[in-house]
Amino acid sequence: MCRIAGIWDFNSGSDSEMLNRMRDSLHYGGPDSADSYIAPDTQLMLGHRRLSIIELSDAGRQPMRFGHSVVVFNGEIYNYREIADELKSIGCIFETGSDTEVLLQAFAQWGWEAVSKFRGMFAFALWDEKNKKLLLCRDRLGVKPLYWYFKDGLFMFASETKAFQEHPRFDRTISPEGVSLFLQQGYIQAPYSIYKYLHKLEPGSFLEIDEKSDIQLSKYWDAADVYKNSQTAHGSETELTDRLENLLKASFSLRMVSDVPVGMFLSGGIDSSTVAAILQSESERKIKTFTIGFEHKEYNEAQHAKTIAAHLGTEHHELYCSEKDFEEVLDLLPDIYDEPFGDSSGIPTYIVSRMAKNEVKVSLSADGGDELFGGYTKYEAVKNYYTKIKKIPYPLRKLMAGISGAVNPLWLEKNAPHLPILKNYKNIANKFPKLRNALKAKDLNDFFNRSSTYISKEEQLRLFPHYTERFETDFKVQPERLISYLGMIDIKTYLEGDIMTKVDRATMQLALEGREPMLDHKLVEFALSLPDDMKIRGNSTKYLLRQVLYRYVPREMMERPKQGFSIPIQQWLLGRLKPELEKLAMDKIFAERFGLNQRELQKIIKAFISQKKFINPHFIWFLFILFRWNLRWN
Repeated sequence: MCRIAGIWDFNSGSDSEMLNRMRDSLHYGGPDSADSYIAPDTQLMLGHRRLSIIELSDAGRQPMRFGHSVVVFNGEIYNYREIADELKSIGCIFETGSDTEVLLQAFAQWGWEAVSKFRGMFAFALWDEKNKKLLLCRDRLGVKPLYWYFKDGLFMFASETKAFQEHPRFDRTISPEGVSLFLQQGYIQAPYSIYKYLHKLEPGSFLEIDEKSDIQLSKYWDAADVYKNSQTAHGSETELTDRLENLLKASFSLRMVSDVPVGMFLSGGIDSSTVAAILQSESERKIKTFTIGFEHKEYNEAQHAKTIAAHLGTEHHELYCSEKDFEEVLDLLPDIYDEPFGDSSGIPTYIVSRMAKNEVKVSLSADGGDELFGGYTKYEAVKNYYTKIKKIPYPLRKLMAGISGAVNPLWLEKNAPHLPILKNYKNIANKFPKLRNALKAKDLNDFFNRSSTYISKEEQLRLFPHYTERFETDFKVQPERLISYLGMIDIKTYLEGDIMTKVDRATMQLALEGREPMLDHKLVEFALSLPDDMKIRGNSTKYLLRQVLYRYVPREMMERPKQGFSIPIQQWLLGRLKPELEKLAMDKIFAERFGLNQRELQKIIKAFISQKKFINPHFIWFLFILFRWNLRWN
């Protein structure tokens, strides 16, 4: 696990000092060593910061060379030993025990096809000295980040946006697509970023640039293609449960490959409990598990995690956090997430990572389970209501949406335990406005987008005049796999842009490697083939995954409403952060920088503070985060 950066200046205006500043701005993610490579007779430079996880000796240092290729590599190829054995069988000889050398020799032997053999998380830059070509590659799910920039003959790449700030010719023009996506959902999905000329390499993609500065982008894996081309999985429930359990065991086992101690985050939910249960059942030693608890009972899952850990027999560590702990991290957010990032659960993710770092150098999370196995409330909403809603004439639906606007979501959340239809749901105040907005949807994608974003298209356009669609597709949805279709959209958007960003930045800020056992591509491919009744059945979400878990944990220990990993942002925004919100509303320079309608901005902030009209606190949090980010980076 590492951080990487590079420059190819076709105008010969960059020097090694600029590269070193870019590289070393990411020192926290690779504190063990730093090295660079300068290509002969070419204005290309590669930089690497190392976090030693596999092959701890200096033999694993990068940039690493094999033949006429040089690589800088961030991530892990978990099945590198199997690939090395295959290469040895055809005569290859290895000088190190690193997965980096396996990558180099695999590409030397098989070219670009080598990546199809890799099971892991990775982002790398491979320089071909002979043909003067640079290849960038990002893993299938986008677990590891990779940004690239090209303007006025200057090509750069890096693991994080702060590295580009170190180059004097970096153009900081704001991206309208980036602003629009951030306002809608609190994150910016690939290929966009907050800057106009800075792009995220999409998951499962290659970028090749040659000495004429010609850039070619191509895909080697895409979740949409997997969904579109796969056949629906068939078999009895027991057969499918067995298949899933075997895939989970294989995926989890690969992610325990390490030359340093490994632990895992345990929330006590379905996903993390499944990971912990299988890992502990396969381990002769107690695995280390980590969780944090909150003083606010409505946000606290620590007691559930403790119960699961006791049942499984893990070595459990827990830390209870106060509001003061959260506030201390709040000031660090613009540096941890150096692009605007509005998921408030980034704060507890950083805190639990900091706790884990005291015990281990690698920690597993269980992210991806909701997307793969049908865990989100919005999937139930689409499945249960879309076909009914689309039968209602559009004008009548708009009227219904208007009438439902009279219902205060905060009142609904307060009284949900007493309302039979809502008593099993959490976070109603956040979800109800999304569903109300979805009444105005014109098709399935529009319905799902509206139920996934925090501000309607109409509201966003009043504040900011450019609108970017979250996801568009023209291929046919397979009726028996509607939930898999929705999960596929989230894999390409929410998982990449939010969840993976959150875990990567929080862990790497602390030189802790975060691994993703639910996101092996073979497991993803199986999950996208599952029919709806294996994902949501009755009131049970993640149905098939639960059947695996119940082989290890009693059913009654898991039967409770889903609870998110979140913080009380409404109280914060109306409390200690209120003066800053008022300052935000009056800041003309801030509004102009991001092209926001300041009068509309003031109207929104005033309505939220007065609480006379419901304004989603998550959306206000996005504005607050954007304001804070701007103060730090612009």
